[in-house]
Amino acid sequence: MPPLVGLVGKANVGKSTFFAAATLKPVEIANFPFTTIKANRGVGYLRTSCVCKEFHVQDQPNNSACIDGVRLVPIDLIDTPGLIRGAHEGKGLGNQFLDEVRRADALIVVCDAAGCTDEGGVSCAPGTHDPIDDIKLFEEEFDAWLYGIMVKDWERPARTAEMKHEEIWKHIDEKVSGLGITRNHMQIACEKAKLNPFKAAQWTKAELRVFCTELRKASKPLIVAANKADKEFAAENIEKIRAAGYKVVPTCAEAELALRRAAEAGLVKYTPGDKDFAILHPEKLNPNQINALETIREKVFKKWGGTGLQEAINEAFYGLLDMIVVFPVEDAEKLTDGKGRVLPDCFLVPRGTTARQFAGVIHTDLAKSFLFAVDARTKRRLGEAQVLKDKDVIQIVSAKKG
Repeated sequence: MPPLVGLVGKANVGKSTFFAAATLKPVEIANFPFTTIKANRGVGYLRTSCVCKEFHVQDQPNNSACIDGVRLVPIDLIDTPGLIRGAHEGKGLGNQFLDEVRRADALIVVCDAAGCTDEGGVSCAPGTHDPIDDIKLFEEEFDAWLYGIMVKDWERPARTAEMKHEEIWKHIDEKVSGLGITRNHMQIACEKAKLNPFKAAQWTKAELRVFCTELRKASKPLIVAANKADKEFAAENIEKIRAAGYKVVPTCAEAELALRRAAEAGLVKYTPGDKDFAILHPEKLNPNQINALETIREKVFKKWGGTGLQEAINEAFYGLLDMIVVFPVEDAEKLTDGKGRVLPDCFLVPRGTTARQFAGVIHTDLAKSFLFAVDARTKRRLGEAQVLKDKDVIQIVSAKKG
């Protein structure tokens, strides 16, 4: 399954605008809480440099897009309902929110960096609400929800594990089934919480809560999108969030959405993640529209170097999930697939993926009949255990066609 990144946070902080800008999928956007009453799922894009420039070829993208040497790789995003305190008890849309979040492999916590929405998502005077409270709200609610799952009938598997002198994670697979939590995550959580996995029956409830917090950190790593970064009080709040130890990217979802729509209409030249944009047809815009675009340039691009949305998405996949991009070809000399297309595809895979594992990403039969791979740059043969690198261009040679 390809990795899934979830957009989470309280109501009215710009999650739906972020999602709409990232996917250009129509969603309801309004300035009141609970606009999103069910999760939206869509396709966004990772930005990476394409290898076409390095190889001096004109590529023919198939499963992705290439714009002036910028490769846009499709990824899955999910926009979840707004979070309120007490969600773990089912308040608001709590059960639905947490049920969607559990599917995600990493999270982008969207907060109101300007502090102009209160805990319930209602508009308030700018600078009067602390956005760190919004991040902690998510962490506390998710941790409490996970603890509720774990503590229920905890003694039975804990005692069984202790009696058999086995680690606790071998006995709670059923509890974490469907939560995107692996035994490796549980091992990391035990180490971070300084708990003995062989003595889980002796853990106190407080220790189990700490375990759940560390389990959330290991299985649902997060980055903060400090949205509304163009507003008053945002800059100082962003520094506060950083100082609190969070990975944070200043974002302006409204500006990104406006630019993507303008680019789609052919009015501006802008690729997601660019450091600036160009107005292509000023004669087609009225003075108010031109003024709005120049305001975006002044308050967003000159101040922050961009809208931040692409940076947040890239950081979620490349940073939190440690993914790389690999280009498969059938002919390492011509860089083509079986249809003669040049560099048609690229795949997002975890760092550490081997040549044989990558063959399985392309087609299961290729992995089964794998003979060797060929590095298109060096023309060197690679064995099945060869670990691939970011931007590798790889030909898979198998005993039979997949």
